Amino acid sequence: MHLMLSTFILLIVAVISVFLSRVLTKVSVNYISMVMGALLCLTPYLGSHIEKFSSEVFIGMIVAPLLFFEGQATRLNAVGKEFRHIIEMTVFLVILCLVVAGFGVWMAAGISLPLAFILAAISTPTDATAMESVSSGRKMPRSESLHLKMESLFNDASGIILLNMAVLWYVNGYINYGETVVEFLISAVGGVLVGFAVAWVMVLFRQILLRSSYNSLNASILLYIVTPFVLYYLAEALHVSGIIAVVCAGLVHNAEAERSRLISPQQTHFGFDLVAMITEIFNSTVFVILGFMFVKIIADEGALLYSLNWLLIGVVLYVANVVVRFVYGRLRLNFDQRAGWIYALGGVHGAVTLALAYTLIDTAVKTSDFNLVLLAESVLIILSMLVPTVVFRFILKPDMTDDQAATEIDKIRVAMVHQAIDAVQKMYLPENVKKSVIFDLMTQKQRTRTRDFTRAWLEVVRRPEFTGAEKELEMRAFMNALEQERQYLDMISQQEVKYQNYVFKLYNETLLAESLVIGPTIYDADSDQ
Repeated sequence: MHLMLSTFILLIVAVISVFLSRVLTKVSVNYISMVMGALLCLTPYLGSHIEKFSSEVFIGMIVAPLLFFEGQATRLNAVGKEFRHIIEMTVFLVILCLVVAGFGVWMAAGISLPLAFILAAISTPTDATAMESVSSGRKMPRSESLHLKMESLFNDASGIILLNMAVLWYVNGYINYGETVVEFLISAVGGVLVGFAVAWVMVLFRQILLRSSYNSLNASILLYIVTPFVLYYLAEALHVSGIIAVVCAGLVHNAEAERSRLISPQQTHFGFDLVAMITEIFNSTVFVILGFMFVKIIADEGALLYSLNWLLIGVVLYVANVVVRFVYGRLRLNFDQRAGWIYALGGVHGAVTLALAYTLIDTAVKTSDFNLVLLAESVLIILSMLVPTVVFRFILKPDMTDDQAATEIDKIRVAMVHQAIDAVQKMYLPENVKKSVIFDLMTQKQRTRTRDFTRAWLEVVRRPEFTGAEKELEMRAFMNALEQERQYLDMISQQEVKYQNYVFKLYNETLLAESLVIGPTIYDADSDQ
């Protein structure tokens, strides 16, 4: 019961954050979510109902599905083309960051070398979701964005393996290099094999269902949604990387969606909408939890705040990672200086870093060292988000925001609706049908008031239902009107190229609107009498 209440509160706060982001359009929803999470922690009654943070639950129930959906948005072909760079970024770059950051912290803070490497290992994974928040409203170059995305999809497993190595060093006093290499290979290769194998079996099973009389839209969608959860815990039970398994499964599902979307368009569209909703809410929830945990860590570890060693460690970790990434980008990825800084600063840390830090609670790491790790990694996360948010304003070109395009798109929307209304006005229709169709078309302009809706609602309640013939005329009037809208949008999309994406969204709206009005019951009961 307590877990359900805790989850419900976090989800409600995440939803409120999404609504607020539509009001505070110049602020990324991730920052709003973090602030809301902090306020949640400071609200005694609500904050006290949030369950103790569990890194295993957090990664398995939130991070895993997000990585699965992120993998599905990535073409498997693109991964194949960048395979060499992915291996280098998730192995060699991660090890370079570990070594430089580990020795840097050891020399600067005067802590033990094993503890320094624990801190460094936790700082290696990057977060694609957090990266999007720092580049919001800016044009991220395609090459740098692709490398950052590929890196963040696959480097979590490397960080986990290196953290396990560092913890064993901390406990036993020595490093078992052979065991670490073997563990990494088993975990990574095993994760790839399990991910591809299970995903392929699931894909074939769903495809067989789609082509049979046993297919159920709701059951198939549910089967798809639970895939990352089941796959993650199955891979972990087999002692291979659950993170890599869900990413690889997502890549397999990308190709499936491309080749089977027209077999059952309704199911495909419903699936896309559901994934978009889950992704938005889960992303917001991740940052609500981050904001909540930052405040909780500071409140719980108040005694450590008198010593600034944790602050120094956090700064050293961040600087070391940025410098190594910049040098790597320049030498191995052949980036120029600007691109090198974009790549270096784009390696943002977020939810996975905090989750890895919390895994230490189940190890033999001392409580004082655990508290130090939490505070230092929190500093790293905050710096990795704040610094690029500021710097990118100077080195990235501004992108067209929804607000900037809203005025022009609003004009296009109004003109589109007028085209449809003119078409309906020219049709021979009963007055009650024509009036109803025109009102519904007017609502597309998004300018009708609640008072107008109330009047229309009362009219629907009072008047008798349309006859079968009237329903058919209404359907045909909508079909004609919406076809006129699409013809107008097709013309505009060729004239206003910079607004093309927004125009296509309007085009998609008209197609969805038509799917709602096609197929009414045109049977007229009076005809049998």
